[in-house]
Amino acid sequence: MIFPEQLMEMGINAPKEHQRIISKLTTGLGILFYHEGSIELEPLPETMIDEGQTSPVPDVSLYNNKTYQTPVIIEVCHPNGVKNDFKKVQRLIDEFDYGTIEGFVYDYVSNSWQKYTKGQGIQTQNTSFSNVLNVDLASLI
Repeated sequence: MIFPEQLMEMGINAPKEHQRIISKLTTGLGILFYHEGSIELEPLPETMIDEGQTSPVPDVSLYNNKTYQTPVIIEVCHPNGVKNDFKKVQRLIDEFDYGTIEGFVYDYVSNSWQKYTKGQGIQTQNTSFSNVLNVDLASLI
C-alpha cells in the first residue's frame, strides 16, 4: 500500500509470487462477486481508494459500488514487509475515512495472515476470515 507522501521514494516491488497471490484473491473473490453474487463488494487489484485525489493503493480493495467506500483491504507481502504493511493497514483504518472496516496482511512465504478491525484492533483468531464478506480469504489461495 502506498501513501501519497511515499510516491516519490517508492520503487516497484512486484515479484511473481506477490502478483500470483493478488491474482488468486481477485479471481476467487471475483467469482463470488460477478458470477455467484454471494458478496456485495467488488474486488479490485492495485486500485486507488479515492479516485478524487492521490490516495493509498492496497494490493486488493473490496469496493462497495453503492456507498463508494472500501470496507476491506488486503496487503500481500514477503516476511520483510509484514510489520510495515501491517502498520500501513492500521493507519489507513484509524486515520482515514474510506469506510474501511477490516484490513488483512498476508505473508506468502510463511503462509500467515494478520488482521486488523476498526474499533477492535489487532485480531488473534480467525485472522484470514473476513466478517464483512463472510469469507475465509485463505481458502482462495
